[in-house]
Amino acid sequence: MTAKNGGNTPQSGPAGGRMRVLAVSSSPRRAGNSSLLAEAAMEGVAEAGHRGELVHLADHVQGFLRNCRECRRADGSCAIEDGYSDLLLAQVLPADALVLATPVWWYGMSAQLKNFFDRMFCYYAASYPDHEAVRRRLMGKRVALVMSAEESNLSARLAIVHQLQEVCRYLHHSLVGVVTGIGNKTGEVRDDPSRPLLAARELGRRLFDIEETDYKMDTVRPSRVWHAGNRSFPTTWR
Repeated sequence: MTAKNGGNTPQSGPAGGRMRVLAVSSSPRRAGNSSLLAEAAMEGVAEAGHRGELVHLADHVQGFLRNCRECRRADGSCAIEDGYSDLLLAQVLPADALVLATPVWWYGMSAQLKNFFDRMFCYYAASYPDHEAVRRRLMGKRVALVMSAEESNLSARLAIVHQLQEVCRYLHHSLVGVVTGIGNKTGEVRDDPSRPLLAARELGRRLFDIEETDYKMDTVRPSRVWHAGNRSFPTTWR
């Protein structure tokens, strides 16, 4: 059995087993439903003994991706003057895992989260002086997705999951879990009877224990899914 992180066992951290997790909340509502889900996930991260930090994209990113061929500075650095560079280089790259939080807007991820991915191009493109280090440190992370949606219709949010799956494929990330809370008014996910905040907390707690499977024809794997050595498949795909 081959997981995308390159091994059969869950990732382990440095000597205390502590990993670094960054939650990226993309909603402009700091106390919005998707932000609450991100906070719940980070509570689980803390319970598992890992280091977690939650950032709001609105505090760091104001500009959209432009034409790097025209606006890049002579030294190769990005000319868009906001906090994205510090966010990416000082917080995203050192993280072992990302928790991405978004509301469902027009059946896709928020423009802020899409811009978060778009702006990465400025730093892994060959025209950026340190692009090789950025590429190396950007790949191979664990990713969890938490979403808030007004509609309970499953297909209303599938486009986001599919897009993130493709992003993870491209970056060799492992998408280990997805939780959706249904609500519109601020804080309404607390009333969702499926208890998404509890599910998000559990996802954060098990972030480095979940084994993702993505079989290929030549994948070596056991004949049984649930066997003694494997009890940590995702249970929070909702």
